[in-house]
Amino acid sequence: MKWAIYNLLFLIVYPFLLPGFLLRMLRRGGYKARMGDRFALYPAGLIKANDYVWIHAVSVGEVQVAGQLMREWRTAEPSVKFCFSTTSSTGWKMAEKEVKEGDVLIYNPLDFPTFVTAALKRVKPRAIVLTESEIWPNFILKARKMNIPLFLINARVSDRSAPRYKKAKWFFSDVLNAFTKVFAQSELDADRLKAAGLREEKVEVTGSFKFDVAHRNEAKEKELREWIGEGKLLIGGSTWPGEDEVLLKIYKALISTPTPTPTPKLVIAPRHFEKADQVEANIKAAGFECLRRSRNDSALRLKSTATPPVYLADTTGELMGLYGIGEVVFVGKSLCEHGSQNMIESCLCGKPTIVGPYTENFRPVMSDLKEGEGIVQVQNAEELEREILRLFKDDGGLGKRAQAAVSRRTGVVPKCVKAIREAIG
Repeated sequence: MKWAIYNLLFLIVYPFLLPGFLLRMLRRGGYKARMGDRFALYPAGLIKANDYVWIHAVSVGEVQVAGQLMREWRTAEPSVKFCFSTTSSTGWKMAEKEVKEGDVLIYNPLDFPTFVTAALKRVKPRAIVLTESEIWPNFILKARKMNIPLFLINARVSDRSAPRYKKAKWFFSDVLNAFTKVFAQSELDADRLKAAGLREEKVEVTGSFKFDVAHRNEAKEKELREWIGEGKLLIGGSTWPGEDEVLLKIYKALISTPTPTPTPKLVIAPRHFEKADQVEANIKAAGFECLRRSRNDSALRLKSTATPPVYLADTTGELMGLYGIGEVVFVGKSLCEHGSQNMIESCLCGKPTIVGPYTENFRPVMSDLKEGEGIVQVQNAEELEREILRLFKDDGGLGKRAQAAVSRRTGVVPKCVKAIREAIG
C-alpha cells in the first residue's frame, strides 16, 4: 500500500516540478538530445552488452567518487564494462571523462515503476552501485526484486535529512535493506542509517572515498598559470551567491595592505556556471575588470590598468588545477550557504585552506582535517578576512599539515572495490 501511495504522489507532484526541470534544461542545456533516457527509451544500438556494472552519480563530487571506483575496478578487472547514469547535464559532462570504450552513458530513468523496470530489463546489469545519498525507492526495490546486487558507496546522511529518515523509518527500512551492502563515510552516518531502519550487518564504516578521489593535474596547473600569469593567487573555489561579494571585499583589503610583489590575484570559480554572469556583474560593481575563462579573456590588454583584474573560472573540470597553483584557498558553500563543497582537493595540494561554519556535508572529513590541524574554519566574513590576510603573510605550516592529513586517510576505494567484487562473485 505504501508504495502505491508513493507512486500516486509521484504522478501528482511531478507535473508541478516539471516547469522547474524544464527551466534548468534551458539554462544548462544538454538534455534535449537524450530526453528519451528518462523513460528508458535509449538510442538504437546503445546498449550492447548484458553484463554492465551500473554506476549512478549526480553531482560533480559524486561523479568523481564514481570515477575513482571505476578506475580501481578496471585495474582489478580490465574487461569490466560500466553503464554510468546521472541526472544532470553537469554530471553528464563530468561522466563523459570517466566512461571508456565499451561503457555506456545514460540519464537515469524517472523513479516510476514502468520506467525503472524497462531500464533494468534493457541494461540487465550484474550489479548496481549508487553514490552517497542517491536513494531512489522504485529503482532500488525493483533491482532487488530482480536479484541484482545493490551497493551504496560513500554513504552519508546530512543533518537535514537525518530526522526525516528516522521519522520515515517505516518507509525507508525496506529501501535501505534492499542493499547488499552500504559503505558509510563515518560512524555517525552509519548510526543515522541504522536509525532509519538499515540492519546493522548491512553497513560497514570505511571512511570517505573523497580522500582517494583528488589527484593533482600538473598539465592543467600549467595551462591555468599561463592564462593567469605569475603572482600569488587567492582562490574562491565552488562559491555560492553571497560569497563572491565577501571575497571581493576582502581582496580590496588584501591589495591595499603591504603585499609581496607582484600584487596577489583573485580567482573566483562559482559552483554553478549559469550564475557566472551575475558573478561578473558583482566583480565589475566592486570596481574590477573581469577576465572570464570561458571567453579565454587575456590579461595582456590590461597591462596598463592600475587595478588588477579578477579572474572568473567558469569552465568545467579545472578547479583542481586552480587549487594546485593557489596561495590561499577559500572553499565555498560554507559561509553563506549550508553544507560546503569539497575541501580535500585544496588540502591535497598542500594549500592553506579556509572554510566557513557550514560544513555538515563533510563532517567526517572535517573531523580528520581538524585532528591533523590541517584546516582553518571561520564563523563569519570578518574572521575570513582576518585569516586570509594572515595566511598570505605566513601559513605557519598549515598547507603541509593539510597534505599530511589527507595522505593518512587514503585507501578506502580499493577496500570497497574488493568487497563489492567478492560479494557479486
